[in-house]
Amino acid sequence: MPAECRPGTFNGSIPRSARGGQRVSEDAVTQQRGLFIRKRRRCRCRAGATSGGAGRGRCGPRRGARGAMRALALAALLCALRAGRAGGTELTFELPDSDKQCFHQELERGLKFTLDYQVITGGHYDVDCYVEDPNGRTIYKETKKQYDSFPHRTEVKGVYTFCFSNEFSTFSHKTVYFDFQVGDEPPILPDMSNRVTALTQMESACVTIHEALNTVIDSQTHYRLREAQDRSRAEDLNGRVSYWSVGETLILFVVSIGQVMLLKSFFTEKRPGSGGAGT
Repeated sequence: MPAECRPGTFNGSIPRSARGGQRVSEDAVTQQRGLFIRKRRRCRCRAGATSGGAGRGRCGPRRGARGAMRALALAALLCALRAGRAGGTELTFELPDSDKQCFHQELERGLKFTLDYQVITGGHYDVDCYVEDPNGRTIYKETKKQYDSFPHRTEVKGVYTFCFSNEFSTFSHKTVYFDFQVGDEPPILPDMSNRVTALTQMESACVTIHEALNTVIDSQTHYRLREAQDRSRAEDLNGRVSYWSVGETLILFVVSIGQVMLLKSFFTEKRPGSGGAGT
């Protein structure tokens, strides 16, 4: 057994060898007492590990267990906040030239929906969009829009149709992204809209985190679309630069060969024809 693990008690004094024959302050006594307690705890941990881990719960892994519980609680909170978002659909699709794509969604009466769309690639980054209710009445229509948002609350139950048209373009196809959100966002806390008392600190923190997560999700979507749009422009510019470089290379070769032939013709001796020599 190590010397620090031998049975013994702390009597509140420090050995004379450590004091050096001088008076010791209370801070030194307190420090020595803390050192003695830490040694006893290490001894208990070693004894628990030797006897099969019985004393492991009082040793170092306690912090790991607390950290795991905190991480699990945070993951559950994030899942709950993510599930609290309104239901919807996100889709990115290609729209050929002189073509139209329509999507259909059955909705109840009095339900709110929001349509966000943006053209990622193609042409002048514009597209026609319109939305029709179950009666065939057009409730939204825009022409040659790069991006837009349309919130609406349904007045009739049935199938709503929203279409994207590229019929005005004859040679350029487009890549369109849209986000169709249905329903109001449910409260993240029970009876949050009807409660009279103020929110607790934990509830206020949950609401703040929820709003921050929504902002992060919207920002990620925005930057992802911008990245796709910039990548398309960069690839298009790279293709044009490559074609221009190949064309310049061919022109340089043609001009070089022409100059060599022209200079060669200047130093070539012209011999008289055989008919002139006979006369």
